[in-house]
Amino acid sequence: MHIHILGICGTFMGGVAAIAREAGHRVTGCDAGVYPPMSTQLERQGIDLIEGYSPEQIGLNPDVFVVGNVVSRGNLLMEEILGRNLPYISGPQWLSENVLRDKWVLAVAGTHGKTTTSSMLAWILADAGMEPGFLIGGIPQNFGISARLGSDSPFFVIEADEYDTAFFDKRSKFVHYRPRTVILNNLEFDHADIFVDLAAIEHQFHQLVRIVPNNGLIVTNGRDESLQRVLAKGCRTPLEKVGTPDGWQASTQEGGGIAISYMDEPQGILNWELMGDHNRMNALAALSAARHAGVPVRTGIESLARFKNVKRRMEVRGIVRGITVYDDFAHHPTAIHTTLQGLRDKVNGGRIVAVLEPRSNTMKMGTWKESLAGSLTVADRVFCYTANLGWNAAESLQSLGSKISNHDSLEQLIAAIVETTHSGDHVLIMSNGGFGGIHEKLLKALVVA
Repeated sequence: MHIHILGICGTFMGGVAAIAREAGHRVTGCDAGVYPPMSTQLERQGIDLIEGYSPEQIGLNPDVFVVGNVVSRGNLLMEEILGRNLPYISGPQWLSENVLRDKWVLAVAGTHGKTTTSSMLAWILADAGMEPGFLIGGIPQNFGISARLGSDSPFFVIEADEYDTAFFDKRSKFVHYRPRTVILNNLEFDHADIFVDLAAIEHQFHQLVRIVPNNGLIVTNGRDESLQRVLAKGCRTPLEKVGTPDGWQASTQEGGGIAISYMDEPQGILNWELMGDHNRMNALAALSAARHAGVPVRTGIESLARFKNVKRRMEVRGIVRGITVYDDFAHHPTAIHTTLQGLRDKVNGGRIVAVLEPRSNTMKMGTWKESLAGSLTVADRVFCYTANLGWNAAESLQSLGSKISNHDSLEQLIAAIVETTHSGDHVLIMSNGGFGGIHEKLLKALVVA
């Protein structure tokens, strides 16, 4: 089968492309602004990429066009497909029908932590010799790729996004996956461009809960009130809770290890370098889900000790003149605060310089502008990149006082960071996009400063 993917450089669609290619299909694709790391990964796999959405791509004559949710009506190629009544399908539906149909699917859903938890779960299964397939919205460093087929394994781990499927299918992506094991990490309002309120997202999560079989398992954050409301609407699947005494818990020991327990029964000690309570919760969820798939808890704990975090999750990009530069994907106030607090716990009194690009659709709309300042208070200095914002960042962040500097020029922003930082500082760059290549530019500027 020849498939042509519209919006191929998104993390999900790029993963679909990689899996389709591994399955033996011919894969081509297009996107606006073909960009790394996904473009690099796809080119290494021999997948031809086309810049833009020219109608002439109809001439490729694929068996089906696979349409990403970045594509909307008015897209020139999509209009040509519709006008000629050519076959098209969404990415999640193609994946469901061609890959997941005969798999034991382990899906990881939630507002935060999906990528990290999916990576942990896939690694535990792989380290146990189960060779799962996976599709993850980032690149787990234990694997070096974001997706693989796992054709000889019955198991498939997928990051289950609540974002809409396509312009012609407004259900959340995750309802297509028909999982047997589900992790519900947490649930907050997000994606204001898609959902009108939190209740609308809770409704979609309940649609996911409704399709998990009674021989499956739902692993849920026992502290999360939104998830409790979702489950209260009806659940016919066994539950295991994370973060509560009647479920899975993790406590830090004096020696630095993390004691894992289930229903107050000790399961083992985890020794690793990941920071923060959120990662401990992620680990508990992954251990629970892996146990459901047949991996003993102690084996899972040993695997997590060898887990390498996902790229762009507190990833150290370089150290110059004693200044450490990190890259993180945080783009929601809760994630920003959690990430900063995790770094604070690591560096103690070290000086933290937070650099934020409010880039997600929800951020650009100003949905979080009232709570953003509060999420940044842990930092000693804050720099905000204000280009293309639809709201006044200076006004919204003024409560940070002398901590905050706002810049709409990337060059001026980098110059200001270089002027401010000194040896011993920790510069945490947060964005869900490329941020104009700021990481390498900043490191180079620090070298010559």
